Amino acid sequence: MPTFSQLVRRGRKRRLRKPKTPALRGVLNSIRSRLTPLLSPQKRGVVTLVRTMTPKKPHSALRKIAKVRLSNKREVTVYIPGIGHNIAEHAVALIRGGRVRDLPGVKYHIIRGKYDVEGVAGRKQSRSKYGAKREGVKKEESASGGNNG
Repeated sequence: MPTFSQLVRRGRKRRLRKPKTPALRGVLNSIRSRLTPLLSPQKRGVVTLVRTMTPKKPHSALRKIAKVRLSNKREVTVYIPGIGHNIAEHAVALIRGGRVRDLPGVKYHIIRGKYDVEGVAGRKQSRSKYGAKREGVKKEESASGGNNG
């Protein structure tokens, strides 16, 4: 415990918080090949490996994961949400933060319906999360902009 005079001289040091998504911080300066600190909500990358993984103790399933090499040259393990996927090696994917609690080391999610990753087919609920289009809606011909002749 510091004395009062020690606190007056030095003060207390703020404890730094460790980032939850370190790979989303930093943009690569390709000329200087150096990382520039910049926060980004998503990052684009190329899939280098697609495989399955079993979750931690109380759960049992085959979770689909992928290794993605990001645009800032970092390689991260990413969870593929939803039922079924078309992700293969060399596919371009967009990732976001968000860890998977029962998969150790997986801190990111792939965003479905962007770049080479298709949305979940036949999805009815939470469609915006999984990149699924609304089913059964036809495009109507506009009455004012059609042929009036």
